[in-house]
Amino acid sequence: MILLTRKAEFSASHYYWNEVWSAEENARVFGKCANRNGHGHNYTLEVTVAGDVDAVTGFVVDLKQLKDAIEKEVVSVYDHRHLNLEVPEFRATMPTTENIAVAIWRRLEGKIPRAKLYRVRVYEMPDLFADYTGA
Repeated sequence: MILLTRKAEFSASHYYWNEVWSAEENARVFGKCANRNGHGHNYTLEVTVAGDVDAVTGFVVDLKQLKDAIEKEVVSVYDHRHLNLEVPEFRATMPTTENIAVAIWRRLEGKIPRAKLYRVRVYEMPDLFADYTGA
């Protein structure tokens, strides 16, 4: 089995807010991230797939197909968007780095020909990342 990782980047804005809490509680827990106008981040996404090398092509997966799946399912949906307001999965789920990784997994699962999704890693630049392995 071979692991193959492809990177992509996107920029998006978001905020953290728990509707059950008061504005004061949201500010206490989430700090600057509780600003309902949002703030932006540059994200780096790594998608790792697993599979066996095809004897004919020498590929685990056609890299163009992997790139196209990431572009269609993630980058075109998330890039330069306000995640809370414009991306359906974050209307009811807080767009933390952890939840973004899970959402991307769900968007990509089953959409990469010949390979099994192995890991999604999302970096909230410059120094935070979350891994999700579908467990």
